[in-house]
Amino acid sequence: MTSKRIKKDFQELNYNPISGIIVELINDDIFHWKGTIKGPEGSPYEGGVFFINVKFPAEYPFKPPHVKFTTPIYHPNVEKEGLICMDIINNGWTPASTSSSILKKVYSLMCAPNPDNPVNPDAASVYITNREKFNQTAKEWTQKHAI
Repeated sequence: MTSKRIKKDFQELNYNPISGIIVELINDDIFHWKGTIKGPEGSPYEGGVFFINVKFPAEYPFKPPHVKFTTPIYHPNVEKEGLICMDIINNGWTPASTSSSILKKVYSLMCAPNPDNPVNPDAASVYITNREKFNQTAKEWTQKHAI
């Protein structure tokens, strides 16, 4: 059942792609994906190309996949190791959630960080107190790591 559901999610993303996001299998393993995300226009990540790693547990869809950035990104909701803090992959996960909904949320989070729920408190503090400095630092990281 798990691999069938993951295949369905993967096919859905290929038939109805999300603008700015591409997914592919790693080593033909349906349980392991690489996502490529173009930095959203108008965000400090614009012009960058970011990679994420998506690993599905054997209990999927009853447990969420593990999602992490493999490209360094300066963001309040992303740890230095790339782990992402989002409700949908933490407390908000339900079996009705899909891979597509996760990827859309990651993209949305790049457009609008949530400094009220940070895993990178330093970036969140700068985001809240000095948006110009936050944007400049995020752009610098994007130019250094994602271009």
